[in-house]
Amino acid sequence: TEELIQLLPAFKRLDVGLISLVGKPQSTLARESDVVLDVGVAEEACPMNLAPTASTTAALAMGDALAVALLERRGIRAEDIAVVHPGGTLGRKLLLKVEDLMHRGDDIPRVHQDLTMRQAIPVISGKRLGMAAVTDAEGCLTGIITDGDLRRALQRWPDLLERPVHAVMTRRPKCIGRSELAAKAVQVMEQHAITSLLIVDSTDRVEGVVHLHDLLRAGVV
Repeated sequence: TEELIQLLPAFKRLDVGLISLVGKPQSTLARESDVVLDVGVAEEACPMNLAPTASTTAALAMGDALAVALLERRGIRAEDIAVVHPGGTLGRKLLLKVEDLMHRGDDIPRVHQDLTMRQAIPVISGKRLGMAAVTDAEGCLTGIITDGDLRRALQRWPDLLERPVHAVMTRRPKCIGRSELAAKAVQVMEQHAITSLLIVDSTDRVEGVVHLHDLLRAGVV
């Protein structure tokens, strides 16, 4: 096109090699190029043979082939692409960590294992995460109570409100480290059909919690 032809002098001044994808090897662009890739087609898919259809597909295929060949030649990794595209889907999946999204401090719903369910339910409801971490006197994680646990417990125990938390909780809940990728948290949730993951340190003390909704809002899912 005329716009590309006007750019040729600038490319020449930069003294860079010029590779062109053309439909006509005898075109001005082809004559001024160092390497010419002929992607011409016999006719367009357009019934009137006017609108660029088959030709644009051919150019796209050649461009993709060149990009993949260059990627392999230079040994470019997914991590390299993520660094220059941090806001894209790939960047979020490879750079965003659990600690970037987790609820922490007073935002973590937690209850002592010896409390009654009557005392625990307001905590679960108040934090709006559908769960609460259960800890012992040292603050170490001993279990988790979820909305699902409550529904099942109501069917099992008419006196649920007076029962201790440790009798109702799910022991050995699924956890993840704060330095893990957020994409890893998604994998764990999908594998175990859960919507929340607790974050603990090396001594099993609760550092945070991440919910599926947090991952959805961040665009990780």
